[in-house]
Amino acid sequence: MKYGIWNTALPDSAAVDALQQAGYSPLTARVLAGRGCGTPQQAQELLCADAPLFDPFLLREMDRAVQTVRQALQLGQRIAVFGDYDVDGITATCLLTDFLRGMGADCVVHIPGRLEEGYGLNAGAIRQLHAQGVRLIITVDCGITALEEAELCRELGVTLVVTDHHECKEQLPQCAAVVDPHRPDRTYPHTMLSGVGIAFKLAAALSGDQDGVARRYCDLICLGTIADVMTLQGENRRLVVMGLEALRQPQRLGLRALIHACGCEEQEITAGTIGYILAPRVNAAGRMEQAELAVRLFLTQDPQEADRLAETLCRLNRERQTIESEIYSEAVSRLHGAPDGAIVLAGEHWHQGVVGIVASRLSEEFCRPTFLICLDGERGKASSRSYGGFNLFASLTELSGLLEGYGGHELAAGFTIARKNIDAFRAAMCRCAAAYAASAPVEATLQVDCEIEASLLTEENVRGLSQLEPCGAGCPKPVLSLSGLTVEHAMAVGSGKHLRLRLQAPDGTPVQAIFFSAGRLSAKLRPGDRVDAAFTPQINEFRGRRTVQLNLIDLRRVEPTRLYDRFRAHEALRPDELRALAPDREDVIGVWNFLRRAAPGGAELRDNTDRLCLQIAASSPRPQAARRAIACLEILAELGLVSLRRSGSAIAVRIVPHRTNPLENSVLFCTLRKLKAGD
Repeated sequence: MKYGIWNTALPDSAAVDALQQAGYSPLTARVLAGRGCGTPQQAQELLCADAPLFDPFLLREMDRAVQTVRQALQLGQRIAVFGDYDVDGITATCLLTDFLRGMGADCVVHIPGRLEEGYGLNAGAIRQLHAQGVRLIITVDCGITALEEAELCRELGVTLVVTDHHECKEQLPQCAAVVDPHRPDRTYPHTMLSGVGIAFKLAAALSGDQDGVARRYCDLICLGTIADVMTLQGENRRLVVMGLEALRQPQRLGLRALIHACGCEEQEITAGTIGYILAPRVNAAGRMEQAELAVRLFLTQDPQEADRLAETLCRLNRERQTIESEIYSEAVSRLHGAPDGAIVLAGEHWHQGVVGIVASRLSEEFCRPTFLICLDGERGKASSRSYGGFNLFASLTELSGLLEGYGGHELAAGFTIARKNIDAFRAAMCRCAAAYAASAPVEATLQVDCEIEASLLTEENVRGLSQLEPCGAGCPKPVLSLSGLTVEHAMAVGSGKHLRLRLQAPDGTPVQAIFFSAGRLSAKLRPGDRVDAAFTPQINEFRGRRTVQLNLIDLRRVEPTRLYDRFRAHEALRPDELRALAPDREDVIGVWNFLRRAAPGGAELRDNTDRLCLQIAASSPRPQAARRAIACLEILAELGLVSLRRSGSAIAVRIVPHRTNPLENSVLFCTLRKLKAGD
């Protein structure tokens, strides 16, 4: 089981009905109701794709940035757009560079090398640009922490404008303008713009035609916003929807070539296509120290060059995957179980451009904040990923005395450290993370939109979930659950990496499922095992045949008596656990009928308790029958209708003949029903 807690929403039935009447499909209506949309109007507000674009001059110091850039244009000064090597930074660089060149600017591009320069503004690059005649540097997707670099620009007579979207430190760079929605004195109503989103705002402010600039660059804005996992609400949602529409028939040569090279030209481009197919290839250029290739791809006007560059990005991505696998294997071999607090590892030959992905994998697998340090001589550069809400930026600030530099945000951050300080950093960070976990116990929680019946998984209903698109941060892909599934077949596929399952729902509906990166579970599942599944449904097409398939997010074994025993031990149960445990009248009747068939004439039925509960569930079409079976048996015993003895894992039950007693006389039944209702 990947997640310790499934936090399953209970959609209000009246809200579901209202949403369906408003035109939402049955599954979409349940998901929206599970996310708190009680009316069609609330659903429309959540999914709204025509939110207004706010005036870019609401961003602090945007007026100063515009004045500075216009003055440089009037003086004919050489301008450098200084970007970042991820998708957001590359798209931001290309947008602003293309826009400024369209205004007649003498504009050059600088993307720092991951290994040679590292993230953000640096003294070497500033001196190099100054030597090339650059008199104005505009940062995109970086610069907010460049205090010393801003001072160097002043000394050299280079004007600096910072545009960024990362968290600010206490002091801002002293320069011509600092445009960042996270400034302490911010007045802009939307703080979740991406780096390319801020670059767009600067271009819009310079143009005076925000809608026109949005139409011209929405494809790049869409790509960078999704890749940087920005919240898809408000302005972001509008710009992403515009971009996805534009990508149906891409006009930018580089994007058209990349879509073709990825084999996506015959399919609809969705947020998922960008996040899982296009963006990793653009990121690969930066990770493999060749970010300039991606910049050239998006700026080129030569179709043949675009094709060559797109193919090169695909090749670099394959190389990146190989390196990632090697680093991951080495890191796991050095871990002996989940370490206390945090994972802090350093490697001599690790690739700086790839360790961030590995850190993300390790943090999820071991449920720990993860810090991977690439050593080079007496210094190391690190990438880190959070887990369980642990604030990386705050923790690095607390330990900044051990660092040479750092930056990032709550969930992902990087830093530079002297080799001699790594052991002290590891000890301090593990204490910091352990203290956080102790103060707010961290258990992986999966947010499930709703539990459904397998009969709802029709092709039409699954297609209807497209009403939620684009899905991403702030509007995630739907996560549904099915309870009490029976494993019919489990097989590792994809060279043992993935797990393919054939399941059967309690009502007899056959269910096909795929569980990526879970091939190891094939040895732990047997035909007849009962499981619950959390998943996102999808349409699978194979040899012209379309079927519904579950893309599994988590599996958990059905442990029939665990919830009831916790209840009897007076443990506090979550609302979703109470809903799973509390039986209805039909559940009790179903258990009674099972006993009449299995132990007629007053015969005593003896068995393992869990096994008996699973046998009861196998005879019932109700999803939670296994978990409710023991409560139903206890209710029948309380009413005197059966005699019941439990000893360890064993149970003995026998029907008491010629006895009747109304169900409402059971204190246990009434108590569970009240707790389920929240009374």
